[in-house]
Amino acid sequence: MGVFDRIERKLEGVVSDGFARAFKGDVQPVEIVARLQRELDATARLLSRERKLVPNDFTVKLSTHDYDNLFPYSGSITADIVPQLRDYAGAAGYVFNGPITIDYVLDESLPTGRFTVASEAVAAVDAAQPFGLVPQQARKASLVLEVNGIRHPLVPPGFTIGRGADADIRINDPGISRQHARIVVTGAPGDPTISIEDAGSTNGILVNGERVRSALLTEGSRIEMGNTRLLVRTPVHDV
Repeated sequence: MGVFDRIERKLEGVVSDGFARAFKGDVQPVEIVARLQRELDATARLLSRERKLVPNDFTVKLSTHDYDNLFPYSGSITADIVPQLRDYAGAAGYVFNGPITIDYVLDESLPTGRFTVASEAVAAVDAAQPFGLVPQQARKASLVLEVNGIRHPLVPPGFTIGRGADADIRINDPGISRQHARIVVTGAPGDPTISIEDAGSTNGILVNGERVRSALLTEGSRIEMGNTRLLVRTPVHDV
């Protein structure tokens, strides 16, 4: 028996033993495990000769009946699946951008016994309280840069983005260089001028779908670097 067969059997055992009695027909946890494995295989993107990037963020859509049956157990099922999915990825030479997350959502259009899986490679973002800013300074920002749900105030003088430890915003994305880009912010906090500059990256920068060396940024600007998407947007402050 090969390594993948052993891992698959282990995965099936983990989710079957504890939950088989709770599910009579309909969607079984082991079916979701198998579908997640196939999702890794189908979406793997070559990084190097021995490494492939795979999604780490999964959304499992379930019918009303299956959602009602499965969701109460979702935390336990996910806790068992994740380490085994990492083992499977490790044996295949797959690389995750960040933590594995699995969300279970209701899709009333699905018939009982059917489910779908959507996936995305979401890079982990590492940044302290934005670059030494106190909360009052952060609240003065008229725009923020959103990276995987984390919002960074766009205030002078700006910040650097990269995979290296010396970047102000550190993104764990194999497609991003150690020092990938600089965000330059000048002018008054309420009316800033914002631009992005390539810092000599390997894979470059896309702004609104176009490859650039530098570009002005405004509200709604979409930036892509590596496998990560960034968005310039208006902040939402708590009252």
